[in-house]
Amino acid sequence: MAYDPQYRLRVTCGPSYDPSTHNLVAVNANTSHVIDTAHARVELCVRIQDYTAGLPPSSPRTCSYFTHPLHTTDQYSISIHLTPKHPIPGPHLLFGNDFDRPIRDRLPPGTNYALKLVKWTIDPGLEVDAYADRPYMYGPALSSWNYLRVCGRVGEEEEAIKAGHGASRSFHDEIIEEGGEGSGLDIRRLLDVPDDAAARKHFFLDEANREMFEFERGRVYKADFGNPYLGFSDFSLRLPGFSLPVAKYIDEKNHELRYVLKNKETDDIYFVLLFTLLLEEDCGSEGSGEDDGQEGKGKGEVGESEVD
Repeated sequence: MAYDPQYRLRVTCGPSYDPSTHNLVAVNANTSHVIDTAHARVELCVRIQDYTAGLPPSSPRTCSYFTHPLHTTDQYSISIHLTPKHPIPGPHLLFGNDFDRPIRDRLPPGTNYALKLVKWTIDPGLEVDAYADRPYMYGPALSSWNYLRVCGRVGEEEEAIKAGHGASRSFHDEIIEEGGEGSGLDIRRLLDVPDDAAARKHFFLDEANREMFEFERGRVYKADFGNPYLGFSDFSLRLPGFSLPVAKYIDEKNHELRYVLKNKETDDIYFVLLFTLLLEEDCGSEGSGEDDGQEGKGKGEVGESEVD
């Protein structure tokens, strides 16, 4: 399916479901976006391959991320730096998609098959109900993220950066790989978390292993999520042996894809990332490139609160 020029993709992020708290994300750009709330400090970087239908129109089509050996087949990436301000038990942190209203009347033929494929071939830990009044597809963050890096506490990270042994907190050029940094390595070893990304995901499919893990207050966790299956260049879902053109099922009530990181027990929201498909005629000044999306500060930001 070729790109339909009547559509534009807008990506925004913020600290809540309310779009008025969001800022435009600078896709593929040399910036990241900070969401700083009472629950956590989160820094996001979003990359999309062949971003030819996105806002603002001045956005780079691609970036060097997709030339890295780990990501040559990926179509998009959501990279995350998470620093909790309260402890989060491992089983409580969920990552995935949800919707405010039913979508069952707009689901295309083959949806059940596609969802089974996703569970079989991509993420066995997913919990899915596409036919609910508030549909969702969540997985435990520990087993859903493609790569997870457990790093030092905030003070350790800052000292490592000053000493030239750590990465800057602005991470648009960073490729997040599986592993750990500083005392984060000790935590992985203590809990026998495998070094390999696929093995770690399998390890945390076990509820008992998730219960051993805690996202500590003041510790930095780096994660990366993406895959080859969701094509934003032509608005399609591409699963093994199954391809679904998404644009034909878009209407005014069914034009958003939302990624959420949340606590399933407390309902604390750590970030919301919203992909919105707009008609070209509805883009207004955004379609002219007047808003370059470079601000990089979510409206939920409350300053550099102490978390260490």
